[in-house]
Amino acid sequence: MIANKGEKRFAEIDEMTSAILRFPGERLAIFTCSFGSADVGYYNVVGTKGDLRLENAYEYAGEMRCVTTIDGKKSQKTFKPGDQFAPELIYFSDCIINDRVPEPSGKEGLADVRVINALYESAEIGQPVNIEQVPKRRRPNEKMVIKRPAVKEPKLVSAKSPQSS
Repeated sequence: MIANKGEKRFAEIDEMTSAILRFPGERLAIFTCSFGSADVGYYNVVGTKGDLRLENAYEYAGEMRCVTTIDGKKSQKTFKPGDQFAPELIYFSDCIINDRVPEPSGKEGLADVRVINALYESAEIGQPVNIEQVPKRRRPNEKMVIKRPAVKEPKLVSAKSPQSS
């Protein structure tokens, strides 16, 4: 964990976090999240035969672009903009109304918190921290897909972009 002590906006939070997560089967996940860097949102998945990059992966406005390279052959697919958050609210509300357990459940949220706590502990002690895997009985499936139109990017009202602070 790295805290940027030079800026007021990072006085109480870490400006940037990087981590390496090790999974069974010699799989790794490496990530960096920064509140002070350029406004980009993408992820890469790298395997033994190729890689995948999803650009604009976390945004609520704009197209997403997926570039895949397998055995040296590159392909690209563009996804139309869509609201990612509204379907989650619709689904969760439906689960409450119909007395169903949502997927993901609170157990998955607890697993996320355990990972974050392990990251903090690892940074503090300078050693890897093992956590037990939470068994997953259900997985999302195609029947659960809900689509909603894209949201428009909001206009800033008397405010500067966080990057220009």
